[in-house]
Amino acid sequence: MANFSDVAKSAWTTDDGKTTFCVPMASVIHGFIYNKDIFKELGLEEPKTDEEFFNVLEKIKANGTYVPLVLGTNDQWEAATMGFQNIGPNYWKGEEGRKALIDGTGKLTDKAYVDTFATLAKWAPYLGDGFKAQTYPDSQNLFGLGKGAIYAAGSWDISTFRAQNLNLGAFKPPLPAGASECYISDHTDIGIGMNAKTANAADAKVFLDWIGSEEFANILGNELPGFFPLSNAKVTLKDDVAQTFVNWRGECRSTIRNSYQILSRGTPNLENEMWNVSAQVINGAMAPDAAAKQLQDGLAKWYAPQQK
Repeated sequence: MANFSDVAKSAWTTDDGKTTFCVPMASVIHGFIYNKDIFKELGLEEPKTDEEFFNVLEKIKANGTYVPLVLGTNDQWEAATMGFQNIGPNYWKGEEGRKALIDGTGKLTDKAYVDTFATLAKWAPYLGDGFKAQTYPDSQNLFGLGKGAIYAAGSWDISTFRAQNLNLGAFKPPLPAGASECYISDHTDIGIGMNAKTANAADAKVFLDWIGSEEFANILGNELPGFFPLSNAKVTLKDDVAQTFVNWRGECRSTIRNSYQILSRGTPNLENEMWNVSAQVINGAMAPDAAAKQLQDGLAKWYAPQQK
């Protein structure tokens, strides 16, 4: 367990932080996947800041051949997961902001969250015709067929697009104006534990110990591109885009989606609320400050630290 950071263990650790009950196995990372051939055709470079990101989107839109940014809002969850939770950590400073929500010192109406929604609202003109009716499989097909330039991504889709022989690249969430440090959503996705009552505890422990090893980390990372080992082991991946994603760990601070630990246990469920308001903000049906207020009001209904 010494091979795993506190962030890696966070999904399988008791609320008091004292007991970790599973071996962390894999995470998924958020960012943007892009079509290298389209970028080359249009003379574009990977954006590093919000300003550069929107300049790139504007150039793709002006060309008129490709959908600049592939994301639909029909299913709602993508708007939150590949939108809000993708770019947001750069605004709320990753774990600092996430933990502040848990202990009640931060509010979802704070500037960081309103600003995240405001940036998300600016995506709409670049999502292509019919994005409000576009489902997740529609988005996969659109980008996979080479009709979209940039895909708001979860790393699990790397293997989806590899199967379609696209020339892929990836860039991390662009930095907001004035920001100097980057944060990524390196979200805890798979863990594995032992049944305490098993008759095969000794063998299970041998297996679990191996799950935490460098050997396992390299097997997992290469057999499942886009699912990344959570241990601190040095991993070399054969898939260059998967390697690009995992390299961001050395450049940015990791966090997990801020609605997942503790904050979605009540009613209304914060995660589901984020789906709804993120989609509405992108659709232009809800203002950023109204979205933030709805999230805060919902959380405060049942979560005591937010009722101070």
